[in-house]
Amino acid sequence: MNPKQLVRLSNLIGIISIVLLILWVFTFITIEVFGLKVFRENLTESFYMSILGILALMSGALIINIMFNLTRIAQKHNQDTELGKHSKKYGWILLASFPVLLLLLFGGDYLTSRKKEQVLVQSAKSIVETNSKKRAHLLNYSFDMEWIKETQEILDVLSKTDDNFPHVAILVKDSIYDEPAFLGFTDDYYYGIRKDSIPPHKRSYIRKTTQPERDYLNSVFEEGNVHYRYSSHDGRYELFYPVIKGDQRIVIYFSEYQSYGKIGS
Repeated sequence: MNPKQLVRLSNLIGIISIVLLILWVFTFITIEVFGLKVFRENLTESFYMSILGILALMSGALIINIMFNLTRIAQKHNQDTELGKHSKKYGWILLASFPVLLLLLFGGDYLTSRKKEQVLVQSAKSIVETNSKKRAHLLNYSFDMEWIKETQEILDVLSKTDDNFPHVAILVKDSIYDEPAFLGFTDDYYYGIRKDSIPPHKRSYIRKTTQPERDYLNSVFEEGNVHYRYSSHDGRYELFYPVIKGDQRIVIYFSEYQSYGKIGS
């Protein structure tokens, strides 16, 4: 391979590396700014490492050009014109790739969110449909030590059965000092309650909610809304799943945070 061919090859590698670096950096900034969860952990780490590989290619191409000092100072008029036409063509292709890349990234994040929604809904259905005795207990809400302990035992067993089981809580509507309040029960207090003989206090179980969440919960407990509420933002996924039988009503709440997406292997 003569020096002229080496220059052409190094220029080609340099141009491709620059384009890839621009697209990679654009992708990285988009993912970080909008909190998109697209790829699985191994693909995400490979993506970050590929940036170092691109920088290494650019550095190698630059060194070859400097070593051989074969950069062309001037070209013939017709060659320059042809080069300019190609440059414009490639420039338009590069510009068109940005909206396509945005579409792919947001589409991947959407698919990740939908997959997580399916998983959470299936988890909720498993609690409701797998064991009718457990379902009957959860629906028969009564703020006393016996109901709280058994509820937390159920949630504790569920969380230990599957490593991938999300954080789960049972939400009910009650009142404190004659004011309506939403209470949440998880397995967090399970071991402490077993050793503690002090009666529980409702204020210890108050569930903090946003106004949209309160509006939804009120629609369930007051109006019998049977539709679940799902939301996702910046890797945090939440599902409110109502369970209603006559006048007995509870909401199974799932929440999970993940740093990576679901697309890929």
